Amino acid sequence: MMRTTGKIVGTAAAVALVGAVGVGGGVAQAASTATGAGNEAPSACRPANHTAKITAAPATAGHRHYRVTLTAAPGYDPCRLAGSPIDVRFYHHGSLKGVTAGRYGPQGAVVTFGPGHPVHFDIQVPNTGGGAPADEADFTLKAPGGVIPGESTAYGRLTVDVGTVIGPVRPGA
Repeated sequence: MMRTTGKIVGTAAAVALVGAVGVGGGVAQAASTATGAGNEAPSACRPANHTAKITAAPATAGHRHYRVTLTAAPGYDPCRLAGSPIDVRFYHHGSLKGVTAGRYGPQGAVVTFGPGHPVHFDIQVPNTGGGAPADEADFTLKAPGGVIPGESTAYGRLTVDVGTVIGPVRPGA
């Protein structure tokens, strides 16, 4: 028990130190939109501080669509996101699917994400009649100043195929 507690405390201290030192070179701090010294809660943009769910969305001519909705629990500070998630990978029962996703749509719009302010993005898949089943998508979120450190994961049934593209993050569920 003492050994486990020590590891947890050591890991928490290392994470806090890395956050205090800051990260540069195109990596955005998942800074909150709140102000006030000492009153800031952890950012909702950090992968551990939100959940993501994949649901089927209405199809369009020639495409299937899936909505990925991100929700933050109460107690986290709002943050800002921009553009389409990057480094998107799809899995089915833990096996990586060999589909590389591109992106589409305007990448410069900034949205606020946090408790009471869910956001979503679209996964658009060509309706070729084939494709590979998936039940998980891993991705990296972007802020106006770069990427949010860490990897978010969304769960839900979908089919992916060559030509899959990811839309920008938008406000609302």
